[in-house]
Amino acid sequence: MKILNILAGISPELPEELTQVLLDRDDLRIERIVSRGQASAADFWYDQEQDEWVLVICGRARLQFEASGELVDMKAGDYLQIPAHTRHRVDWTDPDQKTIWLAVFCP
Repeated sequence: MKILNILAGISPELPEELTQVLLDRDDLRIERIVSRGQASAADFWYDQEQDEWVLVICGRARLQFEASGELVDMKAGDYLQIPAHTRHRVDWTDPDQKTIWLAVFCP
């Protein structure tokens, strides 16, 4: 078995958000997402087929939910579950530090 590190292998320059699939099975996908100041376009909303459980490992971010307009600030250690078809977007990520997310998608 090979041990990997969720915090390793990230370029100091991050002109675009980095998404890496860590595990992909029929009913489960786990991704590492790295942001540094990136956000969703103002008119873009994620509308996913699967539930998403998301954890901020380090950094800070803010999500927005379309139905309520609610803004949710997240910091290292915060996690939440987003039910399938709950339209949401990344409103903000900290431009001064990397935000590393762990996203788990399942039915």
